[in-house]
Amino acid sequence: MTNFIQLHLLTSYPPANLNRDDSGQPKTAMMGGALRARVSSQSLKRAWRTSDTFATVLAGHVGTRTKRFAESLMQSLRDAGKDEKEAKKVASEVAESFATVDKDAAPYTGQLVYLAPGELAAIDELAKKLAAGAKFDPAKDSPLGNGEGAADIAMFGRMLADKPAHSVEAAAQVAHAITTHRVSIEDDYFTAIDDLKPRREDAGAGHLGEVEFVAGVFYLYLCIDSDLLRRNLGGDDALARTAVRALAEAAIKVGPKGKQASFASRAYASFALAERGSQQPRGLSVAFLKPVAGEDTLAKSIKSLTATCANMDKVYGPCAEERLSFDALAGEGAVADVLDFVGR
Repeated sequence: MTNFIQLHLLTSYPPANLNRDDSGQPKTAMMGGALRARVSSQSLKRAWRTSDTFATVLAGHVGTRTKRFAESLMQSLRDAGKDEKEAKKVASEVAESFATVDKDAAPYTGQLVYLAPGELAAIDELAKKLAAGAKFDPAKDSPLGNGEGAADIAMFGRMLADKPAHSVEAAAQVAHAITTHRVSIEDDYFTAIDDLKPRREDAGAGHLGEVEFVAGVFYLYLCIDSDLLRRNLGGDDALARTAVRALAEAAIKVGPKGKQASFASRAYASFALAERGSQQPRGLSVAFLKPVAGEDTLAKSIKSLTATCANMDKVYGPCAEERLSFDALAGEGAVADVLDFVGR
């Protein structure tokens, strides 16, 4: 029977532009007939997997997403005396064993490839052999594996369109974070002064600009298939537990870095509800289908979330076997206890 870990977070951000759309505005979504601010799951996962938390807790078990992994191999061949044409040809052959090579930028691949530390190490070892004169045999020498040992690949998955057998199904599902209430996008009109321009010449600004921002309480939902995570990590139970704990800690403490220099929009989650069990997972975004309104939106959001969770239990029966929460607004519970709960 599959075991799931679910995490429901409420985080209040001051004026910010954490995750921009193609026009530079904060991303949005319509929900319950009201405009909400939104942070995409892609943006969240990028922030978490590149965080200090992941780098520290999961040291040696974090992957690299790149098109340029064959570049170092090509340089090794050059250093070994291979001419530019031969070095590029061999490096492109190796890259082709991962994904189709970009013909205009060989040996770069046309798609980003998510590589485990072990796969990158295998590329380095292969480079030494090729530099020593060995010939590359794709059937025997390909460094491409199944992302073994990379906790972030095991959690977030990877898709290799050209090598589907080496794709990894994500064990963690991450929803787009949305505000619990209606928002309106606001504009910050700003100027910059030219320090060397004399006032007698012109009292005007040296630069005029405009940036959009939004503030709000965001609801975020994560679901982790702990059994699939363990399988993705080759049965390494200790690493799987460490990975879940690291993911939870990053989700609670780390947000996207968009426009941080302008807004310093760093925030910890004010409320977290963690759940464990074998029941079919379900998010609680329905708690905010009717936008929270008025003052004290954080307290109202916590109340709506917990009430909806309780009502779901009344209708469906217990939707989780175990639960633990903290409420920083009320000073109840502890982050450490929640991390121990999800990572045990």
